[in-house]
Amino acid sequence: MARYIGPVCRQCRREGMKLFLKGERCHTAKCAIEKRNFPPGQHGKDRKPKIVGYGLQLREKQKARHYYQLLEGQFRNLFEKASAMKGITGDNMLNMLERRLDNVIYRMGFGTSRAQSRQLVRHGHIAVNGHRVDIPSFQVRPNDAIEIVEGSKKNPTILHALEATAHAPSPNWLEVDRENLKGRVIGQAKREDLVQIQLNEQLIVELYSK
Repeated sequence: MARYIGPVCRQCRREGMKLFLKGERCHTAKCAIEKRNFPPGQHGKDRKPKIVGYGLQLREKQKARHYYQLLEGQFRNLFEKASAMKGITGDNMLNMLERRLDNVIYRMGFGTSRAQSRQLVRHGHIAVNGHRVDIPSFQVRPNDAIEIVEGSKKNPTILHALEATAHAPSPNWLEVDRENLKGRVIGQAKREDLVQIQLNEQLIVELYSK
């Protein structure tokens, strides 16, 4: 399966904000944004382009895509599904992004980053409603029970992640039992619960609707 294997700190620097792609490192002085908050490249420090119109829409889309760590094809397919649903396309899209199983595991604190959480799902450490699920894009629904499978509850990576994310509150639409390594989706996510960064989803809708 195709995936981005380049340096993720470049993505944060390109967008000029923390996208929380490297877990614990993002909360320390070692974060690239703390040391080099300018676009990557030889002339990044001197380049101050004026971004308007299409450029604004593109940057907003890239910001969201990098934040959720999806490739262009994956992101576009998700947008197409969101646009076919009833309701506001932008809200539908963000809701589907948040309800991806890899993102839910991250928001529950079982992984320090979305990349690590995706690996936990891929390696079969996660069960939904009692059934093992190894598809990161799996969409959870209200009342779904999510847990670490019994054989993985002493996994050092998961235990370390729980310790590292102890300070981070879980969103209101998730109920998390960190002691027993399980949780439940208790409702639909509201707009204010969806994204941890500043994001204008309407610009993404405008970009893809051209």
